[in-house]
Amino acid sequence: MIKVKKSENQITITGHAGYAEFGHDIVCASVTSIATTTINAIIRIDREAIDAEAKEGLIVINVLKNEKTVDLLITNMMELLKELEKTYKKYIKIEEVHWLWIY
Repeated sequence: MIKVKKSENQITITGHAGYAEFGHDIVCASVTSIATTTINAIIRIDREAIDAEAKEGLIVINVLKNEKTVDLLITNMMELLKELEKTYKKYIKIEEVHWLWIY
């Protein structure tokens, strides 16, 4: 299962979907494509807006600048991943962490 965890300024995508054998898994390919397209778009706009790492079974995006375009692209990525989750519930899970500070 692919796990997507989004907190205030970080998105972590881990694991493999297990939908099909390696190289034929449309869920893994979709998640990778969505994340890579988002990362590349943000980098083209502002190379210093994010710090991203991608390797086998792991993508980490650290948002360094909360600007309108960056936030819009991240929101778009999350919405696309949520649509994928609706169709492939067994293979992708999204968790959004919202901090609530009580004083």
